[in-house]
Amino acid sequence: MTEITDKHEPPVAGPVTPAGRAMLGLIRLYQLTLSAVMGRTCRHMPSCSEYAAEAVRRHGAWRGFWLGFSRVARCHPWGSHGLDPVPDSLPDHGWRFWRYGRWTGRHITERFED
Repeated sequence: MTEITDKHEPPVAGPVTPAGRAMLGLIRLYQLTLSAVMGRTCRHMPSCSEYAAEAVRRHGAWRGFWLGFSRVARCHPWGSHGLDPVPDSLPDHGWRFWRYGRWTGRHITERFED
């Protein structure tokens, strides 16, 4: 008997490291404090803090940090916008750690209309 699975289910990462837990704690602290004060008007879906938390959970603290940092760097009036999910997998970039980030937004194909 074959097991039926949802093909769109995101891959599950291993256990979160202490560094990952610290990053998730800082992200949650931001969500409960500054995010409420600054207003929730994100240009992307999911929001930048949700994206960063999911990236840390899925890819670990190091790669998740660079994914989240590059997402926040794109979040400005002339930056990208639209549906931007965390990638399911990332290639190994070795010592070129900045390549984990998605800096331009060219990968976003589904845009929001005003």
